[in-house]
Amino acid sequence: MTADNEIDIKEAFLRAQKGHNNRAKLVASLKHRYNKLEDKTLFHDEFVHYLKYAMIVYKREPAVENVIEFVARFATSFQSPPKEEEEEQQQQEEEEEEDPEDDHPLLSFIFNFLLESHKANSHAVRFRVCQLINKLLGSMAENAQIDDDLFDRIHQAMLVRVTDKFPNVRIQAALAMTRLQQPRDPDCPTIKAFLLILENDSNAEVRRAVLSCIAMSPLTLPKVLKRTRDIKENVRKLAYQVLADKVHIKALTIAQRVALLQQGLRDTSESVREVVCNKLLLGWLNRVDGNVIELLHRLDVENCAETALNTLKAIFKNMSTEELLQNKAQLDNRKLIPVDALTCENVLYWRALCEFIRAKGDDGEEILDQVLPDAATYAHYLSGCLKAVPALSEEQRADFNQLEQVMTKEFISQHLIHLIACLDTNEEGGRKRVLAVLQEMLALPKTPSSLVFLLTEKLLDLIPDDQRRIQTLAEIISDVREPIMEASRPVDENKARRQQVQLAEVKVRVLEAKQTLEECITAQDFSRAAELKDSIVELENQRNQILQEITESNQQTEKDNGIEKNDPETLLRCLTMCAELLKKINFKTRIGPTISALMSSLILPSIANAHPPVRNMAVLCLGMCTLHSKELAKTHMVLLLQIAQLDEVKIRISALRAIVDLLLLFGFQLLSETVAPQAAPQSPDKQEGDAAATDEKAADTAQSVLLMLSEFLDSEVSDLQTEAAEGLAKLMYTGRISSAKMLSRLVLLWYNPVTEDDTRLRHCLGVFFQLYARESRVHQEVVEESFLPTIRTLMNAPVTSPLAEVDVSNVVELFVELTRPSALNKPSPDTEVNVHDYMAVRICGEMLKDPTAPEVRLYAKTLCNLQLSRDETVKKDLHALLQELVVKDRVCLRALEKMICQLVDSKEQAELLSATALQPLDVNADGQRKACTAKGGRKTSRKVESSEESDGENVPDSVSVPRPSRRAKSAALEKTKLDLSTLINQEPNVS
Repeated sequence: MTADNEIDIKEAFLRAQKGHNNRAKLVASLKHRYNKLEDKTLFHDEFVHYLKYAMIVYKREPAVENVIEFVARFATSFQSPPKEEEEEQQQQEEEEEEDPEDDHPLLSFIFNFLLESHKANSHAVRFRVCQLINKLLGSMAENAQIDDDLFDRIHQAMLVRVTDKFPNVRIQAALAMTRLQQPRDPDCPTIKAFLLILENDSNAEVRRAVLSCIAMSPLTLPKVLKRTRDIKENVRKLAYQVLADKVHIKALTIAQRVALLQQGLRDTSESVREVVCNKLLLGWLNRVDGNVIELLHRLDVENCAETALNTLKAIFKNMSTEELLQNKAQLDNRKLIPVDALTCENVLYWRALCEFIRAKGDDGEEILDQVLPDAATYAHYLSGCLKAVPALSEEQRADFNQLEQVMTKEFISQHLIHLIACLDTNEEGGRKRVLAVLQEMLALPKTPSSLVFLLTEKLLDLIPDDQRRIQTLAEIISDVREPIMEASRPVDENKARRQQVQLAEVKVRVLEAKQTLEECITAQDFSRAAELKDSIVELENQRNQILQEITESNQQTEKDNGIEKNDPETLLRCLTMCAELLKKINFKTRIGPTISALMSSLILPSIANAHPPVRNMAVLCLGMCTLHSKELAKTHMVLLLQIAQLDEVKIRISALRAIVDLLLLFGFQLLSETVAPQAAPQSPDKQEGDAAATDEKAADTAQSVLLMLSEFLDSEVSDLQTEAAEGLAKLMYTGRISSAKMLSRLVLLWYNPVTEDDTRLRHCLGVFFQLYARESRVHQEVVEESFLPTIRTLMNAPVTSPLAEVDVSNVVELFVELTRPSALNKPSPDTEVNVHDYMAVRICGEMLKDPTAPEVRLYAKTLCNLQLSRDETVKKDLHALLQELVVKDRVCLRALEKMICQLVDSKEQAELLSATALQPLDVNADGQRKACTAKGGRKTSRKVESSEESDGENVPDSVSVPRPSRRAKSAALEKTKLDLSTLINQEPNVS
């Protein structure tokens, strides 16, 4: 037997520190020594004795980590390896007789020692206890068993440690409970603890640790899905990784799949998007055998077309050109999908493929020719597909199956229309054919309304000249409203005469039945009266049906005779085309005769239409028309203001957007010009008086508009409230409005708990505040002016108000950061008076009003966070104001003393502090007070606890030093490596 076989415990621990030693050989040597001992108690005590040296070190030193790994491997080396075949034969014997190797004495002794130490005061010991338990349980075989009592003790100890103060301890405790989970038990305490950590733990590394080890079940899956929206990038990244590795696509609902792709592919972090593309998407593709069409089936593309397109483009990025051409979406020899084989999935795949190849530019032209036909062929194909979409009557729309089929065909048609953008329309013949098809489909009455917008958009894209665009759309609108018939059908006089005779017969029978009914009631023959009543109802229904047939015949006759159509569907179709035209034409294009005719004949009459969709589209068109002409804007501004206050919510929002756009473009001067009277020439004195009256009236009009927008901020309709807030933010940012009161309203709206679920409002205002304050010094002055009114409103809010729940200190922090001089895009020198100087004076004045008010403490803390200038006049004024303050609160006192220290030189601090009125009433007899230091005006913020933080005991202040060279850093690293040999050798060998 060699010397290595007789190695003692101390030597084993010393060697285990070195990474180059063969750990398996050390384990075998020490195990050989252990097996020779009859009394193993001394071995246990000595082994734990040397283990303690490693357990008092918190830092992740390589030597300590090697020792912990060695201990875990040695303690679990006594377990027998798994025996799959013998397990079945000895299953009954193992149930009757307990296997002594399952509870090895050394393993039990170490577990007992660790469980007794997990409540130690030192966070290093607690960390090493949890780490070692984690490694011990992880090193055991998959079919290993431990005593039920030991299981419960470990479980209870780790449940305590997952709530430890230090994140590193919580991480190791969570990892240690990995094998203690029971996913099938809905009341498993480990699962509950994990879910609580995922939901509430403030440390991202702890959440990541739980994500890495939590078992997937119907209970835990929603919580893991929620972590894909975590604030930390690494947590989101791991959440997607876990979902890709552990969760089958069938375990997710369609909504969950779509949400994962929608959020993941649009994540702000590039690394998260890479995980979604390379892990999650590829994992799902492998689950469907690489069939992309089948994957689209799992996403319900009809309701999430945009997400499906982004998903396909992400998949195409990982494909070579050969792979792209192999999957050509079932194209035939004409490079088209047969009409009877068209589905939502393959047409979407075809569109995404063509758009992806077209985005490559010149490099993709040859490839695009292989997956898309020429323009003329595609135009003929598109015409056939669009004409195949049936127009449903009201009765047919009640049948869900028919409606679903039509909606599917409309979806397919929409994406076929989108493919027009990928066609090569440089060839004149093909382009003319496409234009002809688009014009034909827009003029056809049976073309679905859902396709009108897309058809108009593609038509205008193919016509570059604005005047030609206007002329073409005007002709189509005229054809839709006044269709030209080939020949008027003659009126069928015989049919009309028969309908009149039938109607007369029914009327006579109704009169006779009513007369007989009265006689039966008089004779009290109630059974006969009931029968007559039923027959009268049937006769009246028959009369109404005949009247409806006569009305329809008359309407058809009017249509055949070329009378202008004014039904809601036709008007909405024409207004949609008109709106798309106004969007596409150049902003500088003036309103010509053609658009003026459309205004008078189509847009303005539709404003008073009884159907809300028609009115809404008409308001949109009116708003866009006024943007092209200031005269029109002055004429119709009052109308838009009336609509914004009186109509339905959706239409009011459209009118409000138009009003804001006009004010952004023309300014509030538009209102003065709108109300200016058109009078004959007058004398100079008279003109001056009228001008003053006009200006006053214009100011009142502008004030009324702002009052209307302000009232919308209090609206119970969230959409209207959000639109008003966004409009005011735009007007303030562009300088059309400068109002501290309005800014205060927006800040209060942003913090109001009632708007917590309005993500659009919160996002809009959050971006606006930052951009507005950084733009200029003038904007910061407006923010500063709104500071005190906002704080007063929050402090005086009644208990029943939602504003009473707002954290006022957080609002103060926002104002301080927004007005910080260094936050400006073009900061001014420190010597100039800045906005924080004015804010400090205002705060001091507010504190002097009532030094005993509860908000004085908040104001005192705010003063210490201000970035004051170096202007001596400002310092003297602030110092004079602070000298007048007499406060009793100690926290407020310390903050104000710190402020004074910032304002004066160090030589004058002692004299000023002794002479100042900022003396507490219960000062100690010796008069000693902690000296304040002014190293920059702001207290160094405490760093967020990381996964490698310490107690903070005996941590020296950091000193700025020059950056060392790489060689010096390597040498210093070698010197600072921890070696346990010195500590171990200090104690005599007890073996």
